[in-house]
Amino acid sequence: MPAELTVPRECTFDPDDWRIIARYWYPIALATEVGAAPLGVKLLDQPLVVYRTDDSRTVIANDICPHRGTPLSLGRGDARGITCAYHGFRFGAGGRCVDVPAHPQAKIPSRLHLRTYPAVERYGLIWTCLAADPDTEPDIPTHPHWDDAGFQRINCPWIDIAAFAGRQIEGFLDVAHFGFVHLKSFGNPDNPVVPDYAAAPTPDGFEVEYWSTVGNYPIGVVDRSKPGFQWLRHFRLHVPFTATLVVHFPDEGKLSIMNAASPVSARMTRMFAPICRNFDTDQPEQAVHDFNRIVFEEDRAIVEVQKPENLPLDPRLEVNVPADRSSIAYRRALRGLGLGSFFTA
Repeated sequence: MPAELTVPRECTFDPDDWRIIARYWYPIALATEVGAAPLGVKLLDQPLVVYRTDDSRTVIANDICPHRGTPLSLGRGDARGITCAYHGFRFGAGGRCVDVPAHPQAKIPSRLHLRTYPAVERYGLIWTCLAADPDTEPDIPTHPHWDDAGFQRINCPWIDIAAFAGRQIEGFLDVAHFGFVHLKSFGNPDNPVVPDYAAAPTPDGFEVEYWSTVGNYPIGVVDRSKPGFQWLRHFRLHVPFTATLVVHFPDEGKLSIMNAASPVSARMTRMFAPICRNFDTDQPEQAVHDFNRIVFEEDRAIVEVQKPENLPLDPRLEVNVPADRSSIAYRRALRGLGLGSFFTA
C-alpha cells in the first residue's frame, strides 16, 4: 500500500475497513463521460477529478488544488489539461502542474503536482484503485462474453442508490425477491418458490448456478420459452462489490450483466451496469436502458430502506433461511477479507 495513502477527512467507513476495501478496483465513470473538461466524482469518500489529455490518456487525481485547496472539478479543461478556477494553475498529463500564470518563468515545485491514481478503461467504464500495487496487474473482475463475437455491448446509465454497496450487491445476488419486488419488470408473484441451490467458493468470491422456471422476459413481452423451460442464472461474486449474472435464454441466447457497485460512501453507491447479449442485437439500446431502469428502481426502493444501513457480517445478527445461501456466502466472503463483524459505518 502506498505510504502516502490516508483515510479521507470525512470518511464514513470504519478506518480499518476502509484500508481493506481501498485495495480493490472500482468503476467511477462511464468512459463516454470523460473528456477534456474536469469531471468530479467520489470513491470511498475520496473526492476525485477525472480528465483526458491530448494523447487520450485518462488522469484521475485528488479533486483539490495543492495551492489553495479549491476543487479542480470547478475549473475548466481543454486538450492540454485542466485549470484551477481560483488562480488558473494548469495541470496536464500525469497530473503534473505545468503552468503557474502568476509566475510563468519560475520553476514549478514538485509539491504542486497532483496525487494521481491508476486509470483503466474496460467494459466502457473507467476503473481505478485508491491503493493499487504498481507492481501487479489491475485485478478488475471479468465480464462474461463481453469480448465474444456476436454479442451486443450496452452500457446502461449509472444509478445512484442511497445505500451501502454491500446491501446493493446482496440484493443483486438474491433469488427469492423476484415475485415480490420486480412486479413491474419480470417477476411472477405466482412462482415464489426457490429451488435448492448451492454456492461454490472461487478464489475471489463464489459462484452459483441457479435453475428455476421464473422467466426473464419483460412483463408484456411474449415468453419464447417452451413449457417447463428451466432458466439458468449463473451468478459470480467478486469481492467486495462486483457481481456478474449470465441468464441463459431459449435457443442458446445469453444475457450477461455486470453489477459494479462503486462505494461513493458508506451510505451512497453508484451502480454501473454494462450488459451484453447475443440475441435481439438489431434492436435499439434504449429499450434495454428503459427495462433495466425499471429493475434498478425496484431494487433501489427496497435497498434504501433496509435497516441497519450497513451489512451485518455476524451470522447471528439476522435470521437466515435456505433461500439465503448466496447472501450467507457473500457475508462469509467479506468476513474473509478481515472486515469488521458488523461492517459499521
